[in-house]
Amino acid sequence: MAKIKMKKKSTSTDMTAMCDVAFLLLTFFILTATAKVPEALPVDTPASTVQSKLPDTDLAIITIGKGKDGKSKVFFDMKGRDLRKKTLEGMGAKLGVQFSEKDKDNFALMDDFGVPLASLKSIIDMKAADRSKANQPGIPIDSLDNQLKEWLLVARRATIDLSDGKNELKIAIKGDAKEQYPAIRKIMDILQDQKINSFNLVTGMRGKDF
Repeated sequence: MAKIKMKKKSTSTDMTAMCDVAFLLLTFFILTATAKVPEALPVDTPASTVQSKLPDTDLAIITIGKGKDGKSKVFFDMKGRDLRKKTLEGMGAKLGVQFSEKDKDNFALMDDFGVPLASLKSIIDMKAADRSKANQPGIPIDSLDNQLKEWLLVARRATIDLSDGKNELKIAIKGDAKEQYPAIRKIMDILQDQKINSFNLVTGMRGKDF
């Protein structure tokens, strides 16, 4: 009896639905991703296994590291636009430097900076890309010109005023892992002079040791 041969049909899979899903996922990740902002003073933070997120507002970050010239520098940053604007107003009034409303608005959108107050306007006027490349000398912390102390004092008062006395400014120190201890100790002494004995240390994540 003769065998009946079945004709083989070519198989094809419609990938339209799969492509649609892939493009939807790609669009979602692109729209929700946050671009890393270039740091004016990049530091290699020490490793730690502690997982504790810093607050998004009412926070001051003191960054200590070496600039392109190899010298230790101190940069300052505050989280919260209203806090930044009010602190700049207070610093300008205290040290006799005037800032326009446009300066205050631009400063509220900035990140860390490391210049004396008299030179801050030139940094504010820069574009973000140029600001991160600028050679900033660091905030003065000398005994005769300790502007970091003034920034902390004014920022703490601004935090209390903005929250009607409900919140206090939180402090975080972000130091380079290779930075010498005396430089870190100097910052801690400035904090302790203002009775600030509680602060965070910013570290990088590493795997737990087994």
